[in-house]
Amino acid sequence: MAAGNEDAKGITVKSERELDLMREAGSIIAEAKAAVKDALAPGVTSLEMDALAEEIIKKRGAIPSFKGYQPAPHMPPFPATICFSFNEEIVHGIPNDRKMQMGDIVSIDFGAIVEGYHGDSAFTAGVGTISASAQKLIDVTAESLAEGIKKAEIGNRLTDISNAIQIHAESGGFAVVREYVGHGIGRALHEEPQIPNYGTPGRGPILREGMVFAIEPMLNVGTWKTKVMADGWTIVTEDGELSAHSEHTVAITSKGPEVLT
Repeated sequence: MAAGNEDAKGITVKSERELDLMREAGSIIAEAKAAVKDALAPGVTSLEMDALAEEIIKKRGAIPSFKGYQPAPHMPPFPATICFSFNEEIVHGIPNDRKMQMGDIVSIDFGAIVEGYHGDSAFTAGVGTISASAQKLIDVTAESLAEGIKKAEIGNRLTDISNAIQIHAESGGFAVVREYVGHGIGRALHEEPQIPNYGTPGRGPILREGMVFAIEPMLNVGTWKTKVMADGWTIVTEDGELSAHSEHTVAITSKGPEVLT
């Protein structure tokens, strides 16, 4: 596969060299994720977690993907290394001086660039002791991601991933966010195609070796509907109920899906 090759649907197919760079970005993200997860505790601020993640990413020679990212001219550049979202915040929370409290759940999104190639991954975790219902939300979100990844195989169609996520999420009693989706990833943080976390199976482009996707279900306790906060970035549940987010960067290979993060 040639670097920069694209299929008929405009989805970039990565060469082995490009995949190696994305694997390196993924390993850096995995290290940052583990360190931040271990450091979560009541009384610690999201800004402190941002500094920890940035230190690791830069120490490994990578560049934070999110810092300064501006997907649209009307949006302010994102000011931090990680997205840190509390409780009803779904995604894109901006780190600040807010302290975590016992019982919070937090969703944390990480991005890193190695020689121009991105990795992207997120997890949701509890702070100290959390409710059984909050833990179920976290667990089902991670399981829904795993179900989607299973479908990231050569010969399947894009919405086979979407449908697998939706079925598992809704069977667990949760709503799937529809306004925000997964995406292709490579030289840009967001590439074609968009990957909804819901839909009818058997639709969209056929999956080919060398495609790389950021698959990322976002599940809510209540409605799937969302709203944007005044900072222009933070997305929250419309009804104020809890949300969870789980994401991996996944390559489609001849041996099956390979999780890079």
